Amino acid sequence: MKTVVNFKSINQLAVPATISGIAEPILSITDTAIVGNIPVDGLESLAAAGIVGSFLSMLIWVLGQTRSSISAIISQYLGAGKLEEVKNLPAQAIFFNILLSIVLLLSTIFIVEEIFSLFEANGKILQYCISYYSIRVWGFPLTLFTFAIFGIFRGLQNTFYPMVIAIIGAVLNIVLDFILVYGVDGLIPVMYLEGAAWASLIAQAIMAILAFILLLKKTDISLKLVFPLNKELKRLVFMSLNLFVRALALNAALIIAVREATALGDKFIGAHTIAINLWLFAAFFIDGYGAAGNSMGGKLLGAGDYKGLWKLAKKIITYGMIVSLILMLFGFVFYKPIGHIFSNETIVLNTFYGIFFIVILGLPMNTLAFVFDGLFKGLGEMKYLRNVLLTATFLGFIPTLYIGKYFGWGFYAIWIAFVVWMMIRGLALVWKFRRKFKHLVQNS
Repeated sequence: MKTVVNFKSINQLAVPATISGIAEPILSITDTAIVGNIPVDGLESLAAAGIVGSFLSMLIWVLGQTRSSISAIISQYLGAGKLEEVKNLPAQAIFFNILLSIVLLLSTIFIVEEIFSLFEANGKILQYCISYYSIRVWGFPLTLFTFAIFGIFRGLQNTFYPMVIAIIGAVLNIVLDFILVYGVDGLIPVMYLEGAAWASLIAQAIMAILAFILLLKKTDISLKLVFPLNKELKRLVFMSLNLFVRALALNAALIIAVREATALGDKFIGAHTIAINLWLFAAFFIDGYGAAGNSMGGKLLGAGDYKGLWKLAKKIITYGMIVSLILMLFGFVFYKPIGHIFSNETIVLNTFYGIFFIVILGLPMNTLAFVFDGLFKGLGEMKYLRNVLLTATFLGFIPTLYIGKYFGWGFYAIWIAFVVWMMIRGLALVWKFRRKFKHLVQNS
């Protein structure tokens, strides 16, 4: 059946994908907002939540790349009408991925202090990092499992069930945050930062259980490990490895940013935590159209429909840009109130307001990068995505950051570097797509 590319078909995937995509940043933003307003050591708690959140995001993004690889292969086989040939692939991929995550988890819990010392955390902030991480880290395999199942659903052109799971997880996390952080008189003691960690862990566990149940009930995909190994497992591993290297480069930029902000002082890491959470929230919000491109792009490629693929690219970038402009308008109109959601520390808020306009102005370039990033994942172009990220990070972000630091730009240098980073990523993907598919469209 030919895939129809129009407003309705794109948004049937993009809108649920947007809602499910913002689940993880909503968890982080909820923690940030509630932790930032803790009456005892609020600034130190906020800094610790930001540092730990950045490290956990790195681990999830590095090992969570199987999601995109599974989605790309399933959507391509779906488009070619050969889905039966890859039905045992997801179980094999998830098994190895979760096994690797458990090994990594067990290896990090013994060197927690050393890890967060590398982020320039010390004293009370370091102690809060250790206590927060020691709870939240157990949600790491659960999140990877959930992400992998989301990838299966996305490959099957279904973003609705991931949305349902994400909404339940996010709402549960917010409710538990208020209950566990501030306590309930006579029932639950005040737990402050550790309460936020437990809230996230419980929400992640519920999401994993729901994802497992829906996969079993609503698809023909089994998670029973069956041998021999699927013929596409090798391609999936290489795709995932390319995305693994790409994620390392991506997180190198994020970690360096956190490290430099921490080195500037407590108010800067507090402000950076707010800014990066908003940046990620906007990213995942825009990424819904990247998810639509991922699902539909793989299916169109599998069917050999290059005209449909070209039309899809034009439409998803147009819709993504409209969303980014709305977010920009919202950001400027509510410039000051947004900051107050996350902290009541005047010194942190003033530092944040100093760079928030850069975050907002960078949104259109982010849209270009995120939308085409999702499309390229659906097309299986993982090697090119890897090379673009390596170039953007090591020839764009890092030089810009340290040149800015040399010239005394301080906190501004970090966020100017982010804009340069996203510009390289977005323009490189647009150039490659036009170069590869324009003549195929003309000849089809």
